[in-house]
Amino acid sequence: MTKTDLVKSVMNKVRFKNRKRDRQGYLFPEFDYEPLTKQRASRLVNATFEIIKKKLETGEQVLISRFGKFNVKFKWAGKSRNPRTGEQIIVESRRVVKFQASQKLKEKLNPS
Repeated sequence: MTKTDLVKSVMNKVRFKNRKRDRQGYLFPEFDYEPLTKQRASRLVNATFEIIKKKLETGEQVLISRFGKFNVKFKWAGKSRNPRTGEQIIVESRRVVKFQASQKLKEKLNPS
């Protein structure tokens, strides 16, 4: 799923309730909601990703209920090998993002 697919999904699923209700709204409640525009859905998705990125940059864990959590782990420098040439190289120490799926997500993916 790409970012564009995510924006389209948000557009289709999220609806805002109109502030003022007209006569049609009482008879047909589905007319009482207005769809999300593509631009607004895109800003919403981008803002969500920016919040997650900023939290991970500071080293905090990001927990999304019923989905999982993102952690930042530190990896020490070490020796490795270039698979193409077989040459030994030194990989620098770095921080990496780890994802741990929630139990609910695991159950959805692997029904017993």
